[in-house]
Parts: sequence; structure tokens; C-alpha cells
Amino acid sequence: MSSLRTVLNDSLIIHPPGFYIIGFQTFPFIGVYFIFLSFVYVVTVLFNSLVIYVISFNHCLHTPKFLAVTNLAVIDIVLNTCNIPGMIKIFLVKDNFIPFNLCLVQMFVYYAFGSLESIALAILAYDRLIAICFPLRHNSVNTLRSMSCIIGLTWSWSLGIIAFSTGIMTRLSFCNSVRVFSYFCDYAPVFRLACNDYTMQWSAASFLTIMILVGPFTFIILSYLAILVTVFRMKSLDSRVKALATCVEHVILVAVFYIPLITIFTIGFYLRLIDPDQRVLSLSLASCIPPCVNPIVYSLKTKEIKIRALALVRKNKIGTDQRNS
Repeated sequence: MSSLRTVLNDSLIIHPPGFYIIGFQTFPFIGVYFIFLSFVYVVTVLFNSLVIYVISFNHCLHTPKFLAVTNLAVIDIVLNTCNIPGMIKIFLVKDNFIPFNLCLVQMFVYYAFGSLESIALAILAYDRLIAICFPLRHNSVNTLRSMSCIIGLTWSWSLGIIAFSTGIMTRLSFCNSVRVFSYFCDYAPVFRLACNDYTMQWSAASFLTIMILVGPFTFIILSYLAILVTVFRMKSLDSRVKALATCVEHVILVAVFYIPLITIFTIGFYLRLIDPDQRVLSLSLASCIPPCVNPIVYSLKTKEIKIRALALVRKNKIGTDQRNS
């Protein structure tokens, strides 16, 4: 095997030309799955772009909540763009090889925006927490400036910590197998192929799991516990219903993102009740479906976006009819 050799700390580090992604080789009807993924990607790009456009060009939607929604839409587009085209390429071109440096780039983008997705849901929970539990201070505490700072800090933190975690992969030496059993250049399946010590990478993976999934999910649960306590203290039933109704779309997004991941990690990794092939398929679905569902939920469930999206469609339809006449 030809390889790129570099010297690091007086020890020989062997970097292969690249890796082979082999996660989908054993599925009999994988063509149908990739057609489905193509549909998911088109819906992801179109609906998230629609959400971004509607919010950007309507000044009445320039609020902290919809800034957080725009942030989520941008993350959704990048996340699925990182995943789905690569998987489709493997199927169409029959080329499952990915160069070493491109592998690290894909790894960085996937985990950076995967962590941002999880944190974006926590930011939306924070918006609901302030709006319902501190209504009198909502406009002074949760401003566009403060929301911009929160989003900027989360982007800086996520990109920084994932850049470090990806960078330490270059310390590993790959002198045996270069076959990655996953649907992309995944962190743990790659570092397990190393023939030198990968304790640092394993520690980084464990830390990231806690910070990316457990941390935001815990914050979301605590936020909704506080929201429920506040809601049940309200004297009017109508006020309770209205307060909870503003949380429906966010609860759906949280369920779509976290429930599949928690189920797969519990059943697949800890209880080991599903085989590795099914786990790879399940994880690919769990990572690709939320960015597709998120904009649909916000388009249908959020009154402000729904009204302005329909107005945009009617405006375009009238313009088309006038040109035809």
C-alpha cells in the first residue's frame, strides 16, 4: 500500500492515500434507498431555502426567534449537503474511495454542523423559556443582539472544538485496513483503524458525545420542566393552551432529532440488539431526516411563516398569470 509518511514527535506516522466507505455494500435494495435520499436532499434544500428567504425579506419576522430558525435552516442545508451527495456518488459512480484530506474535511463539516444542529435546538428552547417564564423581561433580555451573540458564540465553540478533534486524527498511523464501515468518513470507525494508540481520539469522541448530545438535550428537558411549572401556575386555561401551542413545532423538532439517536445508541451500541448493517442504515436516516423535516414543520406549524410563504406563492402565481395574458 502506497502511503504518505510524515514525521511527528520523532515517531513515524503513516497516512494512507485515502479510505474506502463500505457501509452500504451488503444491502440488497440500496438503489431504492438512494432514490429516497435524493428526494430528501431536494426537499431539504428547497424548504430550508424558502424559510430563509421568507424570514430574510420580511422585516416583521426579524425577531430573536426567527433568527434562531434561520440559523437552524442554514445548518440543515450544510449538514445534508455534507452527507447525501457523497452517499449518492458512491451509488451512482460505484466509487467508494475518499482521499485522506477530504475524509478529514467531511468529518469536520459533519460533526461541526451536527453539533450546531443540536445546539440550535437548545437555543430555540431558550427562546421559549424566556418568552413563557419571563414574559415581562422577554423584550429586554432576548433581543436580536443577544441572540446574535449566542449564535455567534455557539458557532465559534463548535467549529473550534471540532477542528481540534479532527486535527488530532493526523497523529494516528494507518498501516493496516483502510475500510471504514460507515456511511461517511466517521470519527470512531476511522480512528479504530489506527495501528498506534488512539486514547486521545477516544477521549475526544466521548467528550463530544456529552457536549453535543447530552448537554443540549439536558438543557432542553430542564427548560420544558420550567415551562410546564410556569404554565400550570397560570389561572386561565386559555393562557395555558396558548403558551403550550407556541412550543409544539419545537417539541416536534426535538423528538425527530433526539429520539432516533437515543434509540439507536441505546439498542445498537450498548445493548447490541441490532446488527452493524442495520445500525449504519438507521444512523444515516437519523442524520438525514431531521434537516428535511425541520423546515416543513416550521412552514406548516408557524403561523407567521405559513402566511408569508402562501402570500409569496400567490404573488408569483399572479405574476405568471399576468405574463401569460
